[in-house]
Amino acid sequence: MDRPPARTPGRAAGYNPPNRFDRLAAEAVPDGWPGDGAALPPLRTEVTVERPRSVITRNTSPDIGFDRSINPYRGCEHGCIYCFARPSHAYLGLSPGLDFETRLIARPGAAEVLARELARRSYRPAVIAIGTNTDPYQPIEREHRVMRAVLEVLWEHRHPVGIVTKGAGIERDLDILSRMAAENLVRVGISVTTLDPVLARRMEPRVPAPERRLATIARLAAAGVPVRAMVAPVIPALTDAEIEAILARAAGAGAVAAGWVMLRLPREVAPLFRDWLARHYPGRAARVMARVREMHGGRDYAADWGRRMRGEGEYARMIGARFRLAAARLGLARDLPPLATDRFRVPPRQGDQLSLFGAGG
Repeated sequence: MDRPPARTPGRAAGYNPPNRFDRLAAEAVPDGWPGDGAALPPLRTEVTVERPRSVITRNTSPDIGFDRSINPYRGCEHGCIYCFARPSHAYLGLSPGLDFETRLIARPGAAEVLARELARRSYRPAVIAIGTNTDPYQPIEREHRVMRAVLEVLWEHRHPVGIVTKGAGIERDLDILSRMAAENLVRVGISVTTLDPVLARRMEPRVPAPERRLATIARLAAAGVPVRAMVAPVIPALTDAEIEAILARAAGAGAVAAGWVMLRLPREVAPLFRDWLARHYPGRAARVMARVREMHGGRDYAADWGRRMRGEGEYARMIGARFRLAAARLGLARDLPPLATDRFRVPPRQGDQLSLFGAGG
């Protein structure tokens, strides 16, 4: 376990688990030189640039309500300890632990590639999801502006998009989002996991505070952008008592619908989360994990279609019932109308032949 002393302030993961694809593993071992065991400087965020050849990712998962998505970034500086996307970092030769939140990849040029993909004769529009893997409004978006450029292309093409984020940076793009909302081309999901700022800072160290996220819901709603409040993930014995309070605050801020997802601990996320519990909430760790395993047949996680998002068993049914009752009472138990696909167009580019008519006599 690579856990350099005092090197992780402001990070949720406590170490880098080995990459599951590597044949060799490295381990820090004291070698007797002076200074062994001394605190190392804090880890800084490193950003690498990737020039993508394609940006629309397709999926056929039967329990996901979209078939295409875009990831402006790989890795996420928000560093949520429970993030189910952490294992994807292993495909890049990196660790799902500290690497996931400190060694990030930005994809400038994604907007230009997207424009080419949307212009293909074979392309048929359907909602593109953004933020379902890593957050498009994580802190490095302020500098790299990949999401802004992608959003501009989607607006130019009148293409529908669903965005999920915890980042208040989405407010920067209200100029585009409000225009898209007026044509039924966008909806936004804002995740509020807890109202407790101390808990939030520990498990989501670089995410805006809960009150700030509620303010973002209010700003989006005031601009006419439909917002779904996401109570996600629900963490047994840690955040589950807050479901009704979160929904009430979100409805008061202007959310028009709500959803929930149970804690998911695939692959390396499970040991990272257990380590985090032991460091921050040792008195609750056994109870939390007992509830998690109760919902997954005695395991930390089961990836069965249709059950992985909610779990199964009496506890999972109870959480679902509480959510449904609270959402109904607050007017959040609704299906939003489908986003428009009939406005899609490919805008002319310089050099295109527009028409033989009206070109002058």
